Amino acid sequence: MCFRKLSFGQEKYDPFDPLIPGLPEEIAKLCIALVPRSYLPTMGSVSKAWRKYIRSKEFMAVRREAGRVEEWIYFLTGNPKGKEGIHWEVSGSGLAGGKTKMLPPMPGQVRGGFGVIVVDGKLLVLAGYTLDEERECFAVSNEVYEYDSLLNRWTILAKMNVARYDFACAEVDGLVYAVGGFGSDGDSLSSTEVYDPDTNQWTLVKSLRRPRWGCFAYGLSGNLYVMGGRSSFTIGNSRSVDIYAPKKDTWREMKNGCVMVTAHAVLGSRLFCVEWKNQRRLSIFDPADNSWHEAQIPLTGSSSVCFCFGMLEGKLLLFSSEEQPGYRTLVYNPDAPAGSEWMTSAIRPPGVCLNCITIEA
Repeated sequence: MCFRKLSFGQEKYDPFDPLIPGLPEEIAKLCIALVPRSYLPTMGSVSKAWRKYIRSKEFMAVRREAGRVEEWIYFLTGNPKGKEGIHWEVSGSGLAGGKTKMLPPMPGQVRGGFGVIVVDGKLLVLAGYTLDEERECFAVSNEVYEYDSLLNRWTILAKMNVARYDFACAEVDGLVYAVGGFGSDGDSLSSTEVYDPDTNQWTLVKSLRRPRWGCFAYGLSGNLYVMGGRSSFTIGNSRSVDIYAPKKDTWREMKNGCVMVTAHAVLGSRLFCVEWKNQRRLSIFDPADNSWHEAQIPLTGSSSVCFCFGMLEGKLLLFSSEEQPGYRTLVYNPDAPAGSEWMTSAIRPPGVCLNCITIEA
């Protein structure tokens, strides 16, 4: 089996359970942390103590301090119009031949309208809907699956309080937030909840001031930003930005957001967006002064090429979301001198790219 269910939170590393008998614990921890990432799934099967340690936050801290963290890109690929062939694959420098490798199948049915988050080196897939063909209706889920990128296995986590799809989600200071969307009865939602990986619990917090759906979220400077999509108080797509301050449990509003965003990514302390109305322009938001500026995407011709964003080594990767003959992945370096921000890369998804995330571990 490649997944299991945790009924009382995450496994905890027990410091009194020796990793390597006869070897000082600090040395044993460092030895395991120095191992290349591709070998960690096998090491997790050596003993319960090793598996617990590899899953712990301490392991990530030791590995990061030792300079052994590796960036791997994960692609959700397949046919977006059908159920067949949708799967996750990973690409990383530590894989044999630099090729992609398919992940174990995710628990449950193939879904739409789900959320994807990365926290503590793990990939979380949240809620969404499945199509009940017999009843010709949607079945909305509140289930959450976690993929451990170090152990290469799926885990079923605690269910969300509210089943939802087409919602916004993001990580802020190690906690996962889910906002808005549509519920089981098809009504739009304003509810907000937060997940704590340490306790494996979802908790409802202060709701949005109005229902919002089809939006996206991102975490910057300790706050949660919700942008795009629609709300019950607007006609068409909303330009307002809802900002949640976790420490105060309060929401406020900012007016100058993007609308109809087809791709977004947070790189460093800035947000990068592409809007449906202009697929040849990057809109870049800096929360330091709530300002926007633009960067032209160096593609000409048909605007039918839409993008799925990836990130690698502090750069933004623009993958084509459709099969485009001759298309090479564009790379945007925000720290490069003016006029040399753009380049191309041989990195490309193994199929039609539906989602892309990077996990540092």
